[in-house]
Amino acid sequence: MQDMPEKRSRQQVYTLLVQIGRKTGDGLPKGSTGAALMIYASGVDEAEAVRETVAILKQADTAPLDVTGYGTLDERLAEGHEIDAEERALMQRALDENAVIVAQMTPFFGDDQAAR
Repeated sequence: MQDMPEKRSRQQVYTLLVQIGRKTGDGLPKGSTGAALMIYASGVDEAEAVRETVAILKQADTAPLDVTGYGTLDERLAEGHEIDAEERALMQRALDENAVIVAQMTPFFGDDQAAR
């Protein structure tokens, strides 16, 4: 029984930026060419968080194209990122629920993707 808390403490939350393309039934706005999703995902490491995120997005009828990892809360703070209370609350929710949380969706229109 003592192993349960230790295993739970290994989970961390990673901030991911996922670019998705168009797919029938994806729920993106008409005329958009895709979207960027800011996601908080739990995992024992970033690779697991990415795998889980991509699997869930595919189940949701989206077409993930690219994932960029921005690290854990501590890593982001060390890099000087400002993280407000709302963002921290979403990260905590992802940890508590062992979940993938889509915090923001920004659709692309026309040549938006070329500006990456």
